[in-house]
Amino acid sequence: MNLSAALLAHPLLRVPTPESWVAQACALPEVLLIDHANCEKKAASTALSLMFAYAEDLDLAAKMSRLAREELRHYEQVAKMMGALKIAPRRLAPGRYAARMRQLVSTSEPQREVDLMICGAFIEARSCERFAALAEAIGAPVSDLFRGLHQAEARHYKIYLGLAARAATRAGVNLEQRISAFAVLESQLISGEDPVFRFHSGPPPRDAMAPEGPRSTQ
Repeated sequence: MNLSAALLAHPLLRVPTPESWVAQACALPEVLLIDHANCEKKAASTALSLMFAYAEDLDLAAKMSRLAREELRHYEQVAKMMGALKIAPRRLAPGRYAARMRQLVSTSEPQREVDLMICGAFIEARSCERFAALAEAIGAPVSDLFRGLHQAEARHYKIYLGLAARAATRAGVNLEQRISAFAVLESQLISGEDPVFRFHSGPPPRDAMAPEGPRSTQ
């Protein structure tokens, strides 16, 4: 099975990446790679923050430690690609996707741990699906990079989902119910028009290329 044939086989995602987003990504490779590099850094930072938040959980800490190192290696690969393509790093305002997904995370334990792991699983799963979509469309050498990252993201979502299942069992939380809630929101974010193009954004407004948002100070 090639990557494009596997897009709809993902067990978490309810909708595929819109074709209009793929077309936009191919038209804006600089923004795509800059934001992707940011995503890899944020993914490593998230893994490290979870190690601190649940420091007593040695199994979680071990998994997050390995995941953080791998995310940083991915960042280095993306940065190397940017250098080869002479793309200068710059600050970008964050998109809506991750922030909106995290709004669904409970503020109280033990459900908060379950939700954080589910949220991480969806972010990694969507990254996996987008790598597959882009690998078939964007052209070399970026397509080669994304093919290489696809399998790693597939592993990462499974790590988060396994931790979510374990936390839900300990806490007596209905895992499938929480996954369904995140799936509904995630599909809305991916399907709904998005004024700012990012790696996890929705499709651009009709008949318009997404404008660049205000610069972030992060």
